[in-house]
Order: sequence, then structure tokens, then C-alpha cells
Amino acid sequence: MEFFMCGIAGFFQTKYNISNEQTYYFLKNKLEKMKNAIKHRGPDDDDIYLSGFLNNNGFSDKTEFPNNIIGGFVGFAHSRLSIRDIKGGHQPMTRAYKNHKATIVYNGEIYNTDYLRKMLSSFNISFETTGDTEIILYCYLVFGTDIFKELNGIFSFVIYDNDTAIVVRDHIGVKPLFYYHNNREFVFSSEPKGIFAYGIKPMINSDSWCEIIGLGPAHTLGNGVFKDIKEVLPGHYLTVTTDYHHNVKVKDLCYWKLKAKPHIDDYNTTVDKCSYLITDSIQKQMVSDIPICTFLSGGLDSSLVSAIVQDNLPDKNLNTYSFDFVDNDINFKSNAFQISRDKPFVDIMVNHINSKHKYLECNNSNQIDCLFKAVDARDIPNMADVESSMLYFCNLVSKECRVTLTGECADEIFGGYPWFHRKEMYMQNTFPWSYDLSPRIVLFKDDFINSLPLKEYVDDAYKTSINQCPHTDGETITEYNHRKISWLNIRWFMMTLLNRMDRCSMYSGLEARVPFADYRILEYVFNVPWEYKCYNNQVKSLLVECGKKYLPPEILYRKKSPYPKTYDPTYEKLLGTMVIEEYKSNNKLQKYIDYNKLIKFINSPKDYGKPWYGQLMAGPQMLAYVLQISYMLRKYNL
Repeated sequence: MEFFMCGIAGFFQTKYNISNEQTYYFLKNKLEKMKNAIKHRGPDDDDIYLSGFLNNNGFSDKTEFPNNIIGGFVGFAHSRLSIRDIKGGHQPMTRAYKNHKATIVYNGEIYNTDYLRKMLSSFNISFETTGDTEIILYCYLVFGTDIFKELNGIFSFVIYDNDTAIVVRDHIGVKPLFYYHNNREFVFSSEPKGIFAYGIKPMINSDSWCEIIGLGPAHTLGNGVFKDIKEVLPGHYLTVTTDYHHNVKVKDLCYWKLKAKPHIDDYNTTVDKCSYLITDSIQKQMVSDIPICTFLSGGLDSSLVSAIVQDNLPDKNLNTYSFDFVDNDINFKSNAFQISRDKPFVDIMVNHINSKHKYLECNNSNQIDCLFKAVDARDIPNMADVESSMLYFCNLVSKECRVTLTGECADEIFGGYPWFHRKEMYMQNTFPWSYDLSPRIVLFKDDFINSLPLKEYVDDAYKTSINQCPHTDGETITEYNHRKISWLNIRWFMMTLLNRMDRCSMYSGLEARVPFADYRILEYVFNVPWEYKCYNNQVKSLLVECGKKYLPPEILYRKKSPYPKTYDPTYEKLLGTMVIEEYKSNNKLQKYIDYNKLIKFINSPKDYGKPWYGQLMAGPQMLAYVLQISYMLRKYNL
């Protein structure tokens, strides 16, 4: 079986006439550029597919071009990071079933491949590989689009079938997929940079700035931040076709969505089902032909994943990695969000599961060097040094191991963050991790900020999300508020962290798996009542119960602590110097940032305990975020 953590890109277009061979090579060159733009996502193998279409009579041989007839081209580009069946499963892949032929370009992992293979067993299919790419394609050829909801995994893929492109993203949205569409072109890519490589010019507008300043580093689902760049929604697929006038038409369809329904299981049954789902998901995601490792912070989530992985490894020889910053043993400052350092708890877990552990550290230079690389990876400003340090650590891990399992998403699903528990936070009539806009605009020019409908944009994003929140009849206001905060975390905060993990790992040639982001877990836990999720006032009580078999008490009952960050005052001073230099050298940034405000901010003390986003992004991270904004303006000449 092969898994493909890769990059995909391509187009479906009628802009360029198929009537001459020159067009074929012109578009082939575009495909090569798109493939190279996402090559970091799959350094092991790559290829392209280019085919013409005409009035439902496709042709794929460049010698078949009719003269002076309007038609179009579909093109796929693929870059591959090989984890399983390393010699097989070359993409793009074409297969046929009963004279029905289709071609796929695919990024991801399907964890229920054996189940799907059994579904196909009575259809007289001869498989050429052991991989999930071929399984997906044959499942589509046999069962059509109904099969998408049956796929258990993380994926984005595009299938070309009879002059129609079908563009699919996984249930939760773990794997990214962006697109651009006008009357004659549909262009897609795992990352916006692939679309730009096709020839679409990067641009930003008022909405882009509202996303960056008002919501960032989060962004509205479906919004690619750049003007006219969108993303396929989680649990959705698009059909891309042409009409009678040869215009390219896109239809958005939902194959899966999170639903609210009564929870009928008692507490003990709920614990048992959660334990099964978590263990099953982790075991399914351990499959690999190369060694796997885990990220281990000493917190409940990553420790549970690491313990279950070690318990299921035949040789009991698990490599684990933890992250910290140089001199944090000296500079660390405990606050309401970050009570303690990770290392003492990592030590406990390493001894408990007997893993082969490596402590990785990032210094100021490493972190600053990766600030701009993080924008290269994500294309937009992101979680500043929270992201740049993750990028640095992923790069270190990838030199020794290509597959890792993480504890990402457990807090959003099981209720680990402070805003799940503090009424003054979850009763805010806005996003609880970012309820005060004032720290976000403190460095920007007044006339620029006043030109943006910032508050209205954020309010609308929040209200739109709340209106989409599923609920059951008869819910009390307390029950609804807890469901609402879960919904917001799943749709917003979790997506921000999943985007960070995908881009940082894939940019480094590392496959990061997220077993808590199994849609079966999400479907079940979303409907579990809050009194079970916080049973006897125990935060994440369901996970604590699941972990009693695997973890020592010190880990089970450790107070939630987020991803580490540096507390070195020298780092803050370096950022201040860099921002001033960036301001003076980048006239684009001068249009938006107020120099006097910048100097005042740099010279004032920072409150590390009052973040402007999440639990980590405080004063120094605002400076780093401005640096990322400036770099984006320069990089894309915006």
C-alpha cells in the first residue's frame, strides 16, 4: 500500500484553443512551472498529465488536434513524498472500468483502504498497485461520487472524467486545496503559489486586509485571502464543466457535514467508545514502510498518542521529539496561559514508555531566519514565530524521520482551551481567542485602518459561523453555548493549527499525521454533552479516562500548556531592530504602518499574558507578524 503526502496542481480551461500543437507545449510549460512551485511537498517523484477535450469526445494524443475548432485542455501536475509502495503508484494515474476511463491526481492518505478494497472485490478488477490512489479511482469508477463520504483519511484530489473535473477535499480539511475560477479557466493547487505559477497574478484587496488584520492568522473557510483565490470547503467537492458557450462552470456540492443529534450513551459507554475510536485511529495511522516517530510535549494529547504508538510497535523502538528554546530554562515566565515548561513532563513520559528521545532547541537566529520561510510555506502571514519555530523543528525531524504522529486537534475536539471553561471568554459575542481588535491595529496608520470595514467584517464572519452551527431541538442556553464554542473551535482555531502543521511539515519533506482529526471522532464527540467532556470539573475528562491505561498521573492531570515559545528578551530586541530596518527599506510597508506608533510599541514593555491571538501571540509576535506582512508585500509585489 502506498500513501502519498504530496502536492497537486492543475487546470481545466477553454481559454487557449486546442487547434494547434503550439498551445499544447505552451500549457505543458505552465504545468511544469506549477509542479515546480509545489515540489517541496513531494521531492521523491513527479509528473504531469495534459489532455485536450472537445464536445465530450476527448483526445489525449497531441497529433489528434482538429483545425480551427474550439475546445479546451485539462492538466494535472503531481509531486510525491513516498511513504509506502515507494516504487509503485506513479501519478497522475489513469484507469478504466467497463470502458469508463478517468484520471486522478491525489494528495493524502486513506486509512480504510482494506475496507474499500473489499467493496471492490466483486467487480472483477485487476489492481496494478497496492495503493490507495488506485483504490480511490476504482471506487469512483464503480460507485461514483457517493464514495467520497466513505473515505476515512486526509486527502485532496481531482479526477478528470469525460470532460468533467471533480475536485474533492477531505471531511475536516486536513489537506489543503485552493482554486481560481473565471469564465474560461479553473486553476487549482495544494497551495496558492501553484496557482500563481500558472500565471494568475497575486493581488490583495480590502477583504484580504480584513482577513490578515482582523482574523489572522486564522482565515475564513473557503477564503484564500488573495483576491479571487478560494479554497474547497472541507467535506465538499466541486464539479467543473463547460457549457454550450464553452464557459467553465463550477458547482459546489457537500458530501459530508457535522450534524447535531441527541447523545444517548451514558458516561462509561462514552468513555469506551472514545477509547476505541482514538486507539483505532492511531493504529490505522501507524502504517508505513519507513520508520515513524511522534512529537512528544509531555502534555496529555501527544503523550497519549506516543504511548499508544509505542504499545503497538512490534520492536518497541519509538523515536520521540520535543521542542523548546535555547535558555528557556532561564527566561521562562509562567503566566495564565503557559503555567510550566514541557521538559520535566517530557522526561517523565520518555522514562515511562522507554522511547528513544531527542530534545530539539531553537535559538533566536533559527527562529528569525524561518519567519520569512514560513511565509514561503504558507504564502500569507501566519502564526509568526509560533509557525517559524515549528518549521525549523520539522526540518530537523525530517533529516532523521519522514513520518510523525502528533497530538494536534485534541484540545479543539475535547475542550482543552481556557475559552471552553471561562465564561467571560466563551460568552464573548465574537471569537474568544481573539476578542479584542485593539492590539491588532496598534501599529497601523489610522487612515488605513479607518478605510477598512474591520469590525463589521469580523462580526459578520462570527455571526455567519454561529448561524451555521448545528443544534438540536430543546437544547438549553448552556448546552447551546458549549456546542457553539466547540463549533467555532472546529471551524476556525483547529483549521489554523492544521494549516500550520501541513505547511510546516510538507515544506520540510515531513509527513505529519493527526489521528485526533478522524471524522469519526469528531462526529461522536461533537454531540457528547459538556458535563461528560468536563466530568467532575476535570478538563478533557474523556481523554483523561482514555489515558489511564497508558499514562502516569503526572501526565494525566497536568494543566493544559500550549506549544512552547521563547521568553528571551534578546529575541524581542532583535525583532524591534528588524522591523525598523524593514520599515525603512520597504516603501510598501510604509503605506500601512505608522512609524511613531512602531517606535512607541518597541520601547514599551510587553504583556506576555495577554495574547492578541490564541494563547501565544502577544507583543513580540505582533512585531514578527508585521515582518511577515512586509515580506508578503515584497515577495508578491503587492
